[in-house]
Amino acid sequence: MIRALLVGFGVTLRKMFEKPVTVQYPEQKPNIPERYRGRIILTSDPSGEERCVACYLCSSVCPVDCITIQAAERPEDHRRYPSAFRINFNRCIFCGLCAEACPTLALQMTRDFEMAETDSRELIYEKDDLLVKHGGKYPDYSFWEQAGVNVTHALGYGTQDRPTSDPRSNLP
Repeated sequence: MIRALLVGFGVTLRKMFEKPVTVQYPEQKPNIPERYRGRIILTSDPSGEERCVACYLCSSVCPVDCITIQAAERPEDHRRYPSAFRINFNRCIFCGLCAEACPTLALQMTRDFEMAETDSRELIYEKDDLLVKHGGKYPDYSFWEQAGVNVTHALGYGTQDRPTSDPRSNLP
């Protein structure tokens, strides 16, 4: 028992003479890792249009059911888009499953962690709060150019539809 006390006091004594690692938060921002899962954003493609196609994958994979989407379709080109997109950050656990499930890279996790509010109603973000005018982590990616949907070109003429130079390169 005395030995355990002496070991504990030894640790305390060593820590007393080390330099403290306190971060003066508002003035000095902490070092956030690159893969940190913070606030969720809705990104735009290089042409400035929103990437989301209202496929409901993000809301169906969410374990706490905090994402609500209402889909609509543009009459001129029959392209789907979310007419309403809501994330309730009171319920969100920042697991990142929604961003992983998104086929268009529209939903992305940022490193922003400063979301504290005094009123819980302020943590319900609508589409206007989530939508940003940049591509996030993938600024040059355009789902419509990659997918081959008739919005930009006919089906089968997308970037990924070109024949391979060596057909054996696809073998496992």
